[in-house]
Amino acid sequence: MMLYELNGRKLTHIRSNPFKLEKDIQDVVEGNLEELFGLEFVKSELSVEGFRFDTLCFDKETNSFVIIEYKKGTNYSVIDQGYTYLSVLLNNKSDFILEYNETKDHTLKRDDVDWSQSRIIFISPKFSEYQKTSINFKNVPFELWEISRFRNDTIGLNRIETRSDVDINTTTKDEKNVVKQVSKEVVKIDEDYHLWKSKNRPREIVELYQVLKNRILQLGDDIEIKFNKQTIGFKRYRTFSDLIIYNRGIIVMINLKKGELNDPMNRTEDVSQKGKWGNGDYRVKLQSENDLEYVMSLIKQSYDKQGE
Repeated sequence: MMLYELNGRKLTHIRSNPFKLEKDIQDVVEGNLEELFGLEFVKSELSVEGFRFDTLCFDKETNSFVIIEYKKGTNYSVIDQGYTYLSVLLNNKSDFILEYNETKDHTLKRDDVDWSQSRIIFISPKFSEYQKTSINFKNVPFELWEISRFRNDTIGLNRIETRSDVDINTTTKDEKNVVKQVSKEVVKIDEDYHLWKSKNRPREIVELYQVLKNRILQLGDDIEIKFNKQTIGFKRYRTFSDLIIYNRGIIVMINLKKGELNDPMNRTEDVSQKGKWGNGDYRVKLQSENDLEYVMSLIKQSYDKQGE
């Protein structure tokens, strides 16, 4: 990653300031977990069954544990380590629940956790092409993030994206293989999961979702899509809208607090006192493109708010 400072019309190269130790990366990430990944910090250097996890986190959106590992070199297998760590997590659920309850000011029960959404985040200044290729399957529950530091104290993060439609379970027929065992419990949620989990999903609803998604992405270049088990979240710095796809339409959650939304046509429902999926106190149902412009005007308010 090359970084420059613009003074008038003159660009000045900002030189890198590489991390010397894995611990330096860990300190930066652990001190900013909410800002970087929207995660709740639980514990550093947790040991379970002889394995040491660099950072244990909890994702409140998916109600799942997330393990973060920091790396400086490239001579290790993310597949081997990732699936081994997930196997340890799934086989020792009570240990992770206990650690959370002893660390935080509120408690979790075993059934409060969605173990199917467990995942591993690897963070390193650089991943090899072999490591990047090794996770290029549609359902690998790992994320690779490259981190950079510059001399003006700027931090850069870049996620290595995967594009494959190949199922990693097709790489082995051994049912006792750790990949097979973990995959029975951990489910990688993607766009197809939401679009086709209902076998009777009308084509027009799928097309309506695609139109809405593209309109949301046109709001800015800083938008990330996050596929959760029940929702499709659109994030700026935080989630500004969640979509829930049904056969008769799309529920759109607007992440604004009660009283913050300008809804002159009174189309939204106040869900501030109701149980719900997604973020925010307002939801509206979209059933046709006729209402798209108005719904987008509501979503944009939340997008603008999250950028303040």
